[in-house]
Amino acid sequence: MRTELVSEPGDQARPNEDFASVTLPASGQGGALVVLDGVTPPKDGTGCLHSVPWFTARLGGALTELTVSRPDVPLTEALSRAITRTAAAHADTCDLSHPRTPQATVVVARWSAESVEYLVLSDSALLVESPTGSVTPLLDDRIARLPRSALATDALVDSAVRNKEGGFFTAATDPSVAERAVTGVLPRAEVRTLCALTDGATRWVEKFHEGDWEDCFRFVRKEGSAALVARVRELEVADTERVFLRRSKPHDDATVVFAEL
Repeated sequence: MRTELVSEPGDQARPNEDFASVTLPASGQGGALVVLDGVTPPKDGTGCLHSVPWFTARLGGALTELTVSRPDVPLTEALSRAITRTAAAHADTCDLSHPRTPQATVVVARWSAESVEYLVLSDSALLVESPTGSVTPLLDDRIARLPRSALATDALVDSAVRNKEGGFFTAATDPSVAERAVTGVLPRAEVRTLCALTDGATRWVEKFHEGDWEDCFRFVRKEGSAALVARVRELEVADTERVFLRRSKPHDDATVVFAEL
């Protein structure tokens, strides 16, 4: 097995809000990866005393531990338990009902000798390469399917589509959101490589249109995860007229985890 993990903040003056882990159980059988993209808070606060990195570290740490220590527990239940555990850590000090309480997108994959389980919640991505070299993107595309008018302002997003039926869902404080994730199980023999990316890295495909998902995977395999992030940074700097980024932040935290099983 070979793994590569790169995570770079969008702004060197701010902490990275992404979380990433790759774990190999002591038994030597199988493994797991967890990637979270913390949602950057608005300037007027979140109702929480804690930072987004605090939240993603807590949630990511709990989810990593559960995926490894409880291989019998489905990934949806593992995420539900991790959300519950994280919420309990600050329920007494923070307003967890605030629409911008710290939250994150989630990608989890866990593999054994027999199968590969996956879970994707919100707009991070998981790419799966088969032994024949074909690449399948596993995506939760609910944000992409929303009309642009529904995403016009933060206030509109928070009131109408964030963690709302007909909108999109992130991991925040409600454990039932785990049931909203895109999930599945693949035969282990049909999976050669996994590549998980936060949306700061998927800009290569989704914002700058450098290629499709298969092209993105091939770029990472050939050039490396760090090269993908570096190319995204070049494209961000070059987009001085905001032709591609539009209302998006100039730079975003970017994480890539590449795992050859």
